[in-house]
Amino acid sequence: MAKDSTPTRIPRATFASMVGERIRSNIIEGVLRPGSQLNEVELAASFGVSRGPVREAMQRLIQEGLLRSEPHRGVFVPVMSAEDIDDIYQAREALETAAVRRISSTSRSAAAFKALDKIVRGMESAEKAGDWRLVASRDLDFHTALVAAAQSPRLERMFTTVISETRLCLSMLTAADEARDDLVQEHRDIAEMLREDNTDGAVAVLTKHFDDAVVTLKRRLEVEDEQTG
Repeated sequence: MAKDSTPTRIPRATFASMVGERIRSNIIEGVLRPGSQLNEVELAASFGVSRGPVREAMQRLIQEGLLRSEPHRGVFVPVMSAEDIDDIYQAREALETAAVRRISSTSRSAAAFKALDKIVRGMESAEKAGDWRLVASRDLDFHTALVAAAQSPRLERMFTTVISETRLCLSMLTAADEARDDLVQEHRDIAEMLREDNTDGAVAVLTKHFDDAVVTLKRRLEVEDEQTG
């Protein structure tokens, strides 16, 4: 008996996820610039899907903070302000500080160090190769792994949004931008302090890391404004 050759129907949710990933990549990589308006009909045609999955994908990205819905106007890629940068990193500091304290208080330090040390070594290799985009990517991997090591579903759920918005902030930087000289060492210090259960030390380095990032991003924002102003 011949096998049924009827093609398997791909669930609508899968289409929405695929479309969402494509749009997310286009935003992060700068294909869709801050301020760009998204057209549901045009996106559906370009992806070869119906408008339903596109609408679902856009709603998910709005929840992540990668898109912004403006009543009576449409859906846009957000234009980050200095206030947005302050708010994002303040939220990250609160969440990641909570993760550090949870790791230390629940005997997860050794497992956390193992995961973080692997990423730091990847950052070191990328730095030596002069691949600054990869350094930045490993930076975000480090912080994602840090929160994951706390094994708190709620912390991870909240972190998902702010890390997406962080990626949007970092998309303002170009491939030619070099990382700070002490960037990799800061991550190494955080990992080492966690292994030693030096909670206050890890939090202090984390706070400095975020403060420096805010200064750098605001400086880039000022340059961007001057060039487009």
